[in-house]
Amino acid sequence: MKKEKNLTIKTSHVKSKLNVFEKRQGVLGYMFLLPWLAGFFIFAVWPFLYTIFLSFHDVKLTIEGWQTLFTGLDNYNLAFFRNTEFVPALLSFITMELTYAPVITVIAFILALLLNQNIKFRAGFRALFFLPVIVMSGPVMFQLMDSGGMTFTGIEYMVLYQMVEMYSLPLARALVFLFENYSMVLWFTGIPIILFISGLQKIDSSMLEAARIDSATSWQILWKIVIPIIRPIALVSIILTIVQLGTYSINPVLPMVQDAIYTTTTGLGLASAFAWIYTIAALALMGIAFGLLKNKKEDTEKEWNKAKRKRNA
Repeated sequence: MKKEKNLTIKTSHVKSKLNVFEKRQGVLGYMFLLPWLAGFFIFAVWPFLYTIFLSFHDVKLTIEGWQTLFTGLDNYNLAFFRNTEFVPALLSFITMELTYAPVITVIAFILALLLNQNIKFRAGFRALFFLPVIVMSGPVMFQLMDSGGMTFTGIEYMVLYQMVEMYSLPLARALVFLFENYSMVLWFTGIPIILFISGLQKIDSSMLEAARIDSATSWQILWKIVIPIIRPIALVSIILTIVQLGTYSINPVLPMVQDAIYTTTTGLGLASAFAWIYTIAALALMGIAFGLLKNKKEDTEKEWNKAKRKRNA
């Protein structure tokens, strides 16, 4: 009995020491994060909230400084009903995101599968595909966007375009837009490729070997093992792509927000309304991506139960 009591006392003493150590480590972690958190709240959260405030006001620069007058939903009414350019630009942005983001993610995944193979000059090919990310913020990127990339003047005569046009004219126009800017698609695949390669390398090789021993084909391994495991990375990749596409001049809403800032009649109020509507649209697209690509608990439990049944059998 004494030995058991001594053992319980020792274990409780060790646990208390571990708890104290974990608390100290947590405090140190928050201390390291504190500068970043301060900068995030000062330069990101506060301007974001202040933009919402400005979108409901008429903002003017006077001799006494900036003056705000509450106008309610007038800026939003002007954006949706009285401005003839904003709604088409917003719809164009949504169409661009729905066209580009899935295509970029799929192409990045395919390229990651190829670059993850044991081939010669693999490191060189990876560097080649990641090279556009290095110069993305430079003048080369803006020159490509201003020139419109490569143009396909004869795409309207392609059989694929004619087949798609028979079912949906907007989808056919999106296809033309995609082909005319295919260089931009490859340009934005750099970071998603790195994310996918990192995820593919973390897949347990014994799981793939077991599937091959069970006579599973490469196609079955891809759909039943690789894609379910890589799905969270695909979610991160598509959200990253949505954000990246929205921050470049290829986004038709962005120039309107920038021009509205310097308009004397509407100014920062209308520009804030533009920015807030655009933000809601981008967040809605991210929500759709999250709903489609999130790991569902029910699906994972079904797969786990199936695996258990196979083992017991």
